[in-house]
Formats: sequence, C-alpha cells, structure tokens
Amino acid sequence: MQTKAKILLVEGKRSDRASFQGGLSNKLFMVNSVSSGSAGVAQMAEFEPDIIIVDAASLRSSGKRICSTLHAEAPKIPMILIIESSANAGIESCANVILHMPFTLQKLLNRLKPFLPQDPKNGTSIGPITLDKDTHSVRCLDRQASLTPRLAALLEMLMDHAGKVIPRETLFSKVWETEYTGDTRTLDVHISWLRQAIEDDPRHPRFIKTLRGVGYRLDVEK
Repeated sequence: MQTKAKILLVEGKRSDRASFQGGLSNKLFMVNSVSSGSAGVAQMAEFEPDIIIVDAASLRSSGKRICSTLHAEAPKIPMILIIESSANAGIESCANVILHMPFTLQKLLNRLKPFLPQDPKNGTSIGPITLDKDTHSVRCLDRQASLTPRLAALLEMLMDHAGKVIPRETLFSKVWETEYTGDTRTLDVHISWLRQAIEDDPRHPRFIKTLRGVGYRLDVEK
C-alpha cells in the first residue's frame, strides 16, 4: 500500500488550461502549489515533498532553470517536468520524467507511481519515520538505513511510545531482554547509532530526545 505522498507543484495560472492541483488532491496527494522555482526552494525544508512536479508549460518556460534550481537544493527528490510538445532542446537531463502536453491525469499518475514511497508489508510508521520489521530498515524523510535487529527493536519501542519518556532501565530491560539494569551505557551507544541512522544532525537530534537522568523520548508529529 502506498503512503499518502507529498507533491511540490510548480505551476503558473493560465486561463486556457486547468491546474493539476485539483486532480492530484482528489487522489489524496498532499499538494503544495507554488508559482516559481525560488518559491519552491523556500517551501522545501518545511513541506519536505516526496516528489516535485514542474509544470513548465503553464509557466510558458522550458523549465530547465527551475529544475536546476530545485535539483541543486534537493538532488535526491525525483522530479517530473511538464512541457509543451514543441519544447525539446536541452531538457533531456532536467528531470526523471518529461511529459509533453497534452496528456491525461491518469498518465501523470502512472508516471508518478514508481517514485512514491511504499509502506512495508510488515511495518510501522509514525510521522516521517517508517520501520520495516522484516528487513530492519528505516526510512526517515529522505534518509534510509539498515539497522541491526536490536536497533530495530529499540526504534520500534520508541515509536510505540512516541511522545512519552521511556526510562532508561525500561528500555534496556525490554530491548535486551534482561532483568539486570545496573549498567545501561550500551543503551546510550545504541541510541547514538540510531540517531546516525535517522537524524540529519545526530549531535542536535530532532527526533530522539534525551531527558537527562530519566530516559529517552521520540518526538514526532503524529
């Protein structure tokens, strides 16, 4: 099953053709529409899109400069470029997919599909974090990493109690399956490894917070 994906749509407003925003929103995508590449860059960090669509045809542009600007800001995010049928010169490497007008909404949806995030068959998700329990892999924003079984168990417990402080001794006894909790330093090491897997800046963690003398808490927007 596909997760609800976020699409950054760069488009102009034209009286002679409809926007793709309505059709994409009706398909349950979260769509943020902006009118320029610079506006798209400004939205990138806050909106964190899964895919970018540049409707250059609606902007009466080749889209080359806009795509370059957005790609420089977020090189890992896949991009679809929509152009007029006559616009071909120098755009071959601008985007992952290039669509020539006219085409149907269904064709756009078909070309979007390979780039959309997928929910694992045996997984759990909360906020931007998705843990695959079978492969012990985690996806967070634009990062993906493989975990050891113990790290996966540690992350799963934090996700199950997101927003709540879990005492160090509780985490250690449950994940390590032991009643001895006299030395939990190995827990701190594993938390450090987990932060390296999901945090953009492990030294200033956004998700896994330390409550000194108490334990750890996973902070995400549910």
